Amino acid sequence: MTFCPAPTMLGVRAFSEAPMILRDATAEDVPGILAIYNEVIATSTAIYIDDPVSLADRQAWFAARQAEAYPVLVATEGDAVLGYASFGTFRGPWPGFRYSVEHSVHIRNDQRGKGLGGLLMEPLIARAQTMGKHIMIGAIDADNAASIRFHERFGFEISGHMKEVGFKFGRWLDLVWMQRKLS
Repeated sequence: MTFCPAPTMLGVRAFSEAPMILRDATAEDVPGILAIYNEVIATSTAIYIDDPVSLADRQAWFAARQAEAYPVLVATEGDAVLGYASFGTFRGPWPGFRYSVEHSVHIRNDQRGKGLGGLLMEPLIARAQTMGKHIMIGAIDADNAASIRFHERFGFEISGHMKEVGFKFGRWLDLVWMQRKLS
């Protein structure tokens, strides 16, 4: 994996005819992000939402990230989005939390287990550090052992466990909070 010097190009890795590229997302990537997001909603408890969201919803999310200068990173191969990562404000507009961010990393179902999550997480953490953030937070379904292990590999520690705070697929869900100190 090499990192490219261009400001919007994070890296290139060739595994097939089209190289996999890590870069900042553009508005043209939002439909691919939407497809991943809705697949995660439909098949997992990684996102505590029952119904798919619209393209307009993800466009508004993307615009809000851009307005706050928060990154949305994508792994692409040709025009296809293979995965994405982002972070945003933690706990809304309260200024006491301005140095904390909550992140998400989601990978297309046929690309999971290939290391893309880690390739996206490294520059995401670096961006948060560059922005002067102090803590990066993840909210993870307690049954998602793979995601918990993934975060531990990046220095995240469990900081809380909330029992039965979510409900999806006809059952109560526990939420694990993980955090990593950035500064």
